[in-house]
Amino acid sequence: MKKQKILITENGPYIVSGNVPLNKEFAKIGQDGEPEKWVESKKYPQQETYTLCRCGNSKNMPFCDGEHIHTDFDGTETADNDLFDNKAEIIEGGGIILKDVQELCSVARFCHPKGTTWKLAVKSKHPEAKKEAIYQACNCPAGRLVVYDKETGKVIENKYEPSITLTEDPQKDCSGPIWVKGGIEIESFDGTKYEVRNRVALCRCGKSNNKPFCDGTHLAYNFNDGDESLKK
Repeated sequence: MKKQKILITENGPYIVSGNVPLNKEFAKIGQDGEPEKWVESKKYPQQETYTLCRCGNSKNMPFCDGEHIHTDFDGTETADNDLFDNKAEIIEGGGIILKDVQELCSVARFCHPKGTTWKLAVKSKHPEAKKEAIYQACNCPAGRLVVYDKETGKVIENKYEPSITLTEDPQKDCSGPIWVKGGIEIESFDGTKYEVRNRVALCRCGKSNNKPFCDGTHLAYNFNDGDESLKK
């Protein structure tokens, strides 16, 4: 089997190789009126290699149909390729350390309930606050927020197998980013390799100012991939 990898083509799609599972999940709203958990809505047939649309204009979502050529898609990668730890703001609480790289935010809003993840982290000496802070941070598809145990220094993460999830945001009536899970290598067409991480959110609306990563711009453009959970 080929190495599991995502290749970012120049002004074109993502080429996914290595038989990477592909599914779709939507953000379910909780009692706080904000996203609370991810719910799977679809699994795609397993393929050794497939191409995912990056321009946001394919008529065969989520797969590329060549529309990027007709729309003169500019897929220039502008993201800072420095390591997460080099850029992270550190928030220390009684029980955990929360690391935050704001530029990676995909505006999924799992960090909003119960006073926000940041405030919960500060109060994490209390077991319930600690538990909720960890839960919220681990639901951040972009990996903007990462929790570490204060005593051991070890990262606290969900154990993901390498896979790709197409996210949907019914509350905002739009489709969200490509959620890359489990440490899949991401490489640019020019050979640049991005840091391998457990959680990464890639842009699929074509409008992000932090390509290849999502920056939440899909919300402003009401990006819709045609998912049945969204208004047509």
